[in-house]
Amino acid sequence: MRRVTLSLALAALLVLAGCSALSGAPAQPTDAGLGGQSAVDAPDADLTVSVTAVVDGDTIRVAYANGTTDTVRLVGIDTPEVHVENDPAEFEGVPETTAGSACLRDAGVDASTLAKQRLLGESVGLAFDPALDRRGYYDRLLAYVVVDETLYNYRLVATGHARVYDSDFTRAEAFYAAEETARTERRGLWRCTNPEAVTGTPLADGGTVTAAPNGLAITDIHADAPGNDNENLNGEYVTLSNTGDAPVDLSGWTVADEAGHRYAFENLTLDPGASVTLYTGQGTDTATERYWGRSGAVWNNGGDTVTVRNAGGDLVLERSY
Repeated sequence: MRRVTLSLALAALLVLAGCSALSGAPAQPTDAGLGGQSAVDAPDADLTVSVTAVVDGDTIRVAYANGTTDTVRLVGIDTPEVHVENDPAEFEGVPETTAGSACLRDAGVDASTLAKQRLLGESVGLAFDPALDRRGYYDRLLAYVVVDETLYNYRLVATGHARVYDSDFTRAEAFYAAEETARTERRGLWRCTNPEAVTGTPLADGGTVTAAPNGLAITDIHADAPGNDNENLNGEYVTLSNTGDAPVDLSGWTVADEAGHRYAFENLTLDPGASVTLYTGQGTDTATERYWGRSGAVWNNGGDTVTVRNAGGDLVLERSY
């Protein structure tokens, strides 16, 4: 039985910009920027391990310093399946239909892709919850994953990559609050509450391009510019494409990151098959290229979310990497 979603008013905190202006290194998004919730303090790591493989969005394989290996199941979360069929009944509001199941599978691929990009080959901290046993039914370690001082488990829930897994873990209240916001804003897997409005096209990285009903899609995200991001602002960009059959008027539409940096398009209509690339730096706007005009980088190299809203402020597209 799904736990009743909690309502929790938590203060929003400031989030760092896409990259550090001092060092040029990407600033990792804090929990405050994920789901509009107050930051959930990352616990102190009980041990440090290297991530050697990603099984799926919520399960990884790790190696200890002595060379032995283990399998870790992330505490408090459940990402959609990629190796077996999903049961939409486990995800509140997702219809128990073929479309609902297929949409969840795409969301599961997205979660797995994020784990590969963010965790694979990295050293991360593992922390255990005092309310839970250290190992689960399949003898997997049950742990929080801490990377760059961010609680990765919470990040997945706040960005809609995972639902909260019902158990008596100590951070459940904050996780449920983040899930509620993600569901309300239809982030990530929660777009599957209306799967007929979601179409997926496979990407080379194993993820999917999600197209809005009008055919608009986020078809390219280039977050890591060659060299220092802050010195090569036009080396990072996002591309939107019209995959539909009718023109799409983007005037007044916005593109934003997790930290709330926002760009608004002016006087732009995309014909069917046309694309526009939004560069972070300076340049001359054309029908196919737009320039944000920022003095510092926006997109976090270690993971971020591209959000597109229409002129009325309604969420149209969202893609995390």
